[in-house]
Amino acid sequence: METPEAHMFKANLSGLKEVVTVEIKENDRVLQISGERNFEEEKNDTWHRVERSSDRFTRRFRLPKNAKMDEVMASMENGVLTVTVPKVEVRNLDVKSIEISG
Repeated sequence: METPEAHMFKANLSGLKEVVTVEIKENDRVLQISGERNFEEEKNDTWHRVERSSDRFTRRFRLPKNAKMDEVMASMENGVLTVTVPKVEVRNLDVKSIEISG
């Protein structure tokens, strides 16, 4: 999502709060979000067994030139990660009339 002030990235990551990382690679202007989810499930059949599995993910986003790389903020609320990348202010240039000679 983009607003006049910032680029915003949202990801539904319920259950991943402790194992999520957000990194900025300044040389490449890349935002990277990664994490891991571990599952453990016990089955109550006539046999006792435990199944464990894990899922890893990484997502990369190339940031535009107007991104303020040193002011990136991230927050997690109700399982939704929000990364806010503020934009450099774009100044409206005044219109200047040029006199035509001749």
